[in-house]
Amino acid sequence: MAVDTATLLVSCPDQQGLVAKIANFIYANGGNIIHADHHTDLEAGLFLSRIEWQLQGFNLPRHLINEAFGALAQRHFVTASPLQAKWKLHFSDTVPKVAIWVSKQDHCLYDLLWRIKSKELKAEVGLIISNHPDLDPIAQQFNIEYHHLPITKENKKEQELKQLELLKNAEIDLVILAKYMQVLSSDFIKEFPAVINIHHSFLPAFIGAKPYHQAYSRGVKIIGATAHYVTQDLDAGPIIEQDVVRISHRDTVQDLIRKGKDLEKIVLARGVRLHLQNRVLVYGNRTVVFG
Repeated sequence: MAVDTATLLVSCPDQQGLVAKIANFIYANGGNIIHADHHTDLEAGLFLSRIEWQLQGFNLPRHLINEAFGALAQRHFVTASPLQAKWKLHFSDTVPKVAIWVSKQDHCLYDLLWRIKSKELKAEVGLIISNHPDLDPIAQQFNIEYHHLPITKENKKEQELKQLELLKNAEIDLVILAKYMQVLSSDFIKEFPAVINIHHSFLPAFIGAKPYHQAYSRGVKIIGATAHYVTQDLDAGPIIEQDVVRISHRDTVQDLIRKGKDLEKIVLARGVRLHLQNRVLVYGNRTVVFG
């Protein structure tokens, strides 16, 4: 039988004894550590850590853990630099609510829904939002709310306000752009920064329409896909996961599209899984992805 766990993601200025201090906090409160991973970015002078422990036998009630660790962080994790520790606390029995946004392509949507339905991905789909009506039948098949919100230059701000309201009302934790062919505004990202996107290449490359046609015309030998967090800089957010597949001179444009779609599904699913498992720590425009 699985035992509930807590996971702590920490980043702070590097200094001596940090691993011992974090581990001792858990040990002193009766916790049993089951996973621990640490990394020091020497160039940035940052220590980054993911540590997971069993809640069974842990002396602190859940609602006091964050406050107790905060007191420790303020006391021990501050250097002469103004930068202080940043941390997030997660519990394994929490099921995040996600919203999947789509346009007309269905391959990533189907893949995510089946993985969630089979409990491969631990999440609940609160709603699907699209700028087209085409994929509504899929939402009906999975009994999920579908909201068709067409986007034009004239109504973009108004529609984004509706999108934000839908996310708030459904208590959504994460938005997944599963081939949603619209650019989110800076105002939207400020209001709701937890967004993952799938891009059709190793970023940045083949920007614009018909990327696989561009790749074919260049005679590429590999094509890639990138799952990344969305920021105000277009397709330049912190990267979570990437992969490639080889291309032969015998491959047609349709072969590239088929291989590309397969890769997009896999890379997006991997990126979402890593996020849901609280294995991604963002600092600046980079990520540490813990195993």
